[in-house]
This record gives sequence, C-alpha cells and structure tokens, in this order.
Amino acid sequence: MTRRLIVEADGGSRGNPGPAGYGALVRDAETGRVLAERAASVGIATNNVAEYGGLVAGLQAAHDLDPEAQVEVRMDSKLVVEQMSGRWKIKHPDMQKLALQAQQLARRMGPIRYTWVPRAQNSAADALANSAMDGKPVHRDAAAEPVTIEDDVQPAPEPQPVVTTLTHLLRHGQTEHTPERRFSGSSDLPLSELGRAEARAAALSLKDRGIDAIVSSPLQRCRQTAAAAAEVLGLPVEVDDDLRELDFGEWEGLSRDEAVARNPLALRRFFAATDVRAPGGESIADVAERVARARRRILTRHAGETVLVVSHVTPIKLLLAAGLGTGAEVVHRVFLEAASLCTVAWSSDGRTSVRLVNDTGHLR
Repeated sequence: MTRRLIVEADGGSRGNPGPAGYGALVRDAETGRVLAERAASVGIATNNVAEYGGLVAGLQAAHDLDPEAQVEVRMDSKLVVEQMSGRWKIKHPDMQKLALQAQQLARRMGPIRYTWVPRAQNSAADALANSAMDGKPVHRDAAAEPVTIEDDVQPAPEPQPVVTTLTHLLRHGQTEHTPERRFSGSSDLPLSELGRAEARAAALSLKDRGIDAIVSSPLQRCRQTAAAAAEVLGLPVEVDDDLRELDFGEWEGLSRDEAVARNPLALRRFFAATDVRAPGGESIADVAERVARARRRILTRHAGETVLVVSHVTPIKLLLAAGLGTGAEVVHRVFLEAASLCTVAWSSDGRTSVRLVNDTGHLR
C-alpha cells in the first residue's frame, strides 16, 4: 500500500521585503503524527519567496522520508498553490528559481497534489516560520533524536557524484489500427507486417548506441518491437506493466469520428483536460501517475546506464513532459509517429534534457 504524507508549509517576512523565514512539517496522513519539521531564515526576502522556501523544504523532507509516497501539499498561499498547479504563471526571478527546485524534487517523487487551506489550518507551519524569523531554525525528524540547529555549526555534506541515465523512448511499430488512427489503448494487438519491418529498422538504428537494458510495456505490439531490438542488441527484455497505453474504455477500436458519433461531449471533454476519464477507461492523469512510478524504477535500477524504453504514445509523451518540466497537458500538443524515437537524459541532481523527439530517420 502506498504511503500517504501531508506537507504543511508557510513563509513570512517582517517588512515584505524584510527579515524572512520559512517553516514546513510533514505528517503521516493516516495518523496525523508529525514526522519531520524544518525552519530556516532566508535573509531579506518577500513573503512569497519565503513561502516557496517552505515548499522546497517540505518536499525535501517528504522525499527523505519516502520518495514513493503520495504527497498532499497544504499551504495558505493561493499564489504558490496556483502556480505550482500550473494554473498561474511565475514571473518573479527568485520565485522561478525556487519553483524550479520544487519541480525537480517533484519529478523524483510520487504523485503530488497542491491544496489551498485557510491560514488558521496552517498554524503549525506558520509557527515554525516565525521561529525561523526569531533566529531559531529547526531541523527535526521523528525517527531520530530531535535536533535544534541554533549554535551548532554543521559540517558540509560530501558532494554526491552526478549520475546521468539516458533513455531512448521507442514507440511500437504499426498495427492494423494505426493507419486509421483507431483508439488502441488496452487492445492487445500484434504488429502488422509493416509494423514488424519498422521494428526491425528501429532495432538496427539502435545497434551502436551503447544500450545496456530494454524495458517494455506488456502489450503485444510493444513486446514484439522490443523483441526485435533484443535480437539485434543481444539483451533481455524487462516488462513493466505501468508502461502500458491509456485504457480508452468504450472507445477501444473506434476511430475518432465513430467516437464522436457515439458521444461528442465526452470526447470533447476528454481532449480538453487531463483529469477526465474516457468512458469506462482512464484519464491522462491516471496514466501519468503510473508512468511516474515506471520512470522512478528505471532510474533506480539502471542508474547511469543507457536504457531503451519501448512503449506507446501517451506514456512516451508523459516522459517527455517530465523531461521538459511541463504538465501532462503536453500530451495534447505533441505528435509521435509509429516506431519513432525520442531521447531524454535524467541526471541525479534533478536536471533533465530532452535531446530528440519523433525521430523517424531510420524508417526512410
């Protein structure tokens, strides 16, 4: 069962800008027990910058406790909640830097949800922020002896080497549904004759890229594409169920025109959002949650390696979104050909680099 954590964070400034500090704590969602507390001064800053400092500290504390946990962040700052939810733009340079830190942390964690709460419901974090502004920073974890950092000089931690994992993201070859653009999410279709040729061409193009491992969706069209690569590269294929395509439910096997004829409103709502499920199926947000799990497994098991990931349109687009640091709505704005190749590099310090998108040069 996935652990659930609650992060409560706040920040304040006496002067705005003025002497500022943040506070954050992590609770067990089931028991309400406080598992960690953080409070620190940020020098002269605005309230908003201090609030972002609290967010970063709270996310780091939750990550240290359990990077796989589901996290709900509760803050009384409407600005931070709306910006981190992707609904408002971040214009202040200092806030942009802190938001980027928070986003980089979030990419290494389980699903995160941001919730606005009234100030009265955020009093514990507010008290910690005030203690920081009073010159009483705190770093306390429930699993260890409480430590108050006031007079101690803490030794600087040894820098950790940065490890980069390279992922080549290969969409499966064509099936009988591909030319007609039919919904083929959970439908377990084999490759067509053309699809098998595409898989072979893609495999040959990957021969000299130093691939160390192959990870595939469990669906037949991906396993056949991965098998072609395995034959060329001499590697086994790992299957990860979380890399399967979005389940389109009642739309499986239909063309878009046929789905429109059945229920135009449902289709319009689905393509206008990321949290709307296909009738009897999944939403993009559902897929994003499991693809994030698959990504974390790949980056943990194959740290520092070059990995071929064979999957479908939606999971690959979501991996690109994570690499770009954007929201899941990018799924509606990127087109990927059958048997196309994308490449993303993931560094252990949180930096990412999208290096290739929709490359089909090997199919010409």
